[in-house]
Amino acid sequence: MDPFLGEIKMVGFPYAPNGWAFCNGQLLSIANNSALFALLGTQFGGDGMNTFALPDLRSRVPVHQGQGSGLQAYAMGQAGGAEAVTLQIQQMPTHAHRMTVDASVGNTNAPSGNNLAPTENPAGDTPLNSFTTGNAADPVQVNAATIAPQGGSQPHENRQPYLTVNFIIALQGIFPPRQ
Repeated sequence: MDPFLGEIKMVGFPYAPNGWAFCNGQLLSIANNSALFALLGTQFGGDGMNTFALPDLRSRVPVHQGQGSGLQAYAMGQAGGAEAVTLQIQQMPTHAHRMTVDASVGNTNAPSGNNLAPTENPAGDTPLNSFTTGNAADPVQVNAATIAPQGGSQPHENRQPYLTVNFIIALQGIFPPRQ
């Protein structure tokens, strides 16, 4: 059976057969492909005078046109989404970073396994640090500005699980009749 002109198929082999092309956004001549241009127009690109583009499904997931219940509308030829996204502070859930310290005076300068604590400084010299051993008996919340923000503003993977196959489009075939 001959395919419809402009029909798109997924295939598990590494080439486009005769009469088909990869859906990789390539530009085609309108003069040499007028019937296919009549179906696709410039919705996938091209200047509309000399060239038009095939759909580009590289690194894309096909989505049906229209609007599903409770979903946004998608127009034919519309591209969207991103492979990686850098989250901004406004996109992160509201949360707090809290830190507590022991309210009792520090009794060691060894930080490992101990709690931050105030210093007693009768001599007037300023110690570099002060900690208490054991659990904080009288915890006090530290000013939020004490803790530096974390993160590296790096993008994160944003793709659903996938399996790569080739998408091909029929360059020749039956012109699809309208109902």
